Amino acid sequence: MSLVSGRAWRTAVAMLPVGVAAAHIGPAATWLPGLRLRFCPGLSGTGHPDHVALTFDDGPDPESTPRFLDALDDLGTRATFFVLGERLVRDPGLARETVARGHELAVHGWTHDRPWRPAPARDSAEIARTVRAVRDVTGRRPQWYRPPYGILTSGRWAAARRAGLRTVLWSAWGEDWTADATAASVRARVAADLRGGGTVLLHDTDRHSAPGCWHSALGALPAIVRRCQDAGLTVGPLADHLHPAAPARPGAVSPVGEG
Repeated sequence: MSLVSGRAWRTAVAMLPVGVAAAHIGPAATWLPGLRLRFCPGLSGTGHPDHVALTFDDGPDPESTPRFLDALDDLGTRATFFVLGERLVRDPGLARETVARGHELAVHGWTHDRPWRPAPARDSAEIARTVRAVRDVTGRRPQWYRPPYGILTSGRWAAARRAGLRTVLWSAWGEDWTADATAASVRARVAADLRGGGTVLLHDTDRHSAPGCWHSALGALPAIVRRCQDAGLTVGPLADHLHPAAPARPGAVSPVGEG
């Protein structure tokens, strides 16, 4: 999950009429964690204050995802996997196994592309196509959507709404997609922003990031989960985290100690 090139973004936007560009990319300002957590806590995945949601992006991957499933089994923890439709249909058995082992699948899009130009019809078709794929493969309809790179455009937000999905980004991430990421760096980066009620973003594959970087997330996973548990927090999927009985409140978060 590399950051979007500022120059490439400005070039793409410059090719659009000002009003169209503003309407298209305006919601992308929610990519900024501080802004999102303060003004859009629900979009940050702020949920039950005694719970932390654990989420993974970009799979499923037959090489790496099973290792995360095994690690989560060892930890007695379940998670939400934001999957790409094109990857899901290539390995439906792995998707079914993920659900059978107690995890939930959510929509990350059909492909892992950047939304350089408005394409509302394509966004709608691809998100709906991924919803159908998850439902057809697993027998369960997904509830959540997270755009690739966390770039939420007006078209993608509307497409997710039409598909009956709630958009959820994150409040803490491990920056585990870089070539120099290590288990220690991922643990430290997550710990810097980890709070009760928060949502953690990791990646269970390196398909769209530095080769082999998933090892850093896998290595950090036990310490992240145990730190939450030591702080009295339950770790699990978004379905447990964003229950209607526990509405998101900006003040309902507490820091997780260094342990």
